[in-house]
Amino acid sequence: MNFENILLSQNESVLTITINRPNQLNALNLATILELHTAFSDADFDKRVKAILLTGSGSKAFVAGADIKEFAHFDEAQGATLSKNGHDLLFDFVENLGTPVIAAINGFALGGGLELAMCAHFRIASSNAKMGLPEVSLGVIPGYGGTQRLPQLIGKGKAMELIMTASMLSAQEALNCGLVNYVVEQEELLPFAEKLAVKIARNSSTAIANAISAVNANYDKKRNGYKVEKENFGNCFGTPDFEEGTTAFLEKRKPKFS
Repeated sequence: MNFENILLSQNESVLTITINRPNQLNALNLATILELHTAFSDADFDKRVKAILLTGSGSKAFVAGADIKEFAHFDEAQGATLSKNGHDLLFDFVENLGTPVIAAINGFALGGGLELAMCAHFRIASSNAKMGLPEVSLGVIPGYGGTQRLPQLIGKGKAMELIMTASMLSAQEALNCGLVNYVVEQEELLPFAEKLAVKIARNSSTAIANAISAVNANYDKKRNGYKVEKENFGNCFGTPDFEEGTTAFLEKRKPKFS
């Protein structure tokens, strides 16, 4: 499929998805959300892809926010639909993807951009990154999961402060409060992220998918995380990866997962 707003590149088992709207600071519009949904869905079904890097083109922004001109004149019902469709097509979809997703944050990650980064399974930031949820300065609230995921990641009090003040965090501040896992210089961002992705890709994809499901269950009020862990643990025993992993351990060699 030919995309207009994103770029795809693959290095062995690692797929890089780059949001490519540099003139709009990679702002998310509906077309980009749909393209991202398709790219993530295709990657999750592609057995050659074992890890996904998500980043933005250029040096200024990961994603500077949602494309405001698309919804500035929406009414209440249209706004609610906008949020629901965003969750279903992209934000919840990425969070629950079986293939691990790493967000490589270069520059600004604001509003929907930070919400997208928070959907990834973890985040790496360049030293010039700035992150925040400025929606209240526009008379609206974060609508793509920001009010839920930010408190989960950094705690309720700090999340309340950031949302209500519409303030931005520096990369170092984001690292200090646990919003990102690492901060590196901008030129090191993608190479460092790719090294982590390659390390992940060496492990069992089926086990990782089951681990993602179990961890996410802890944050879903409709599910019992411990129950899901027990079920997913048992499910692993019926996979070729379990047989290969345990056999390789007993034979004192590195496993070769399918």
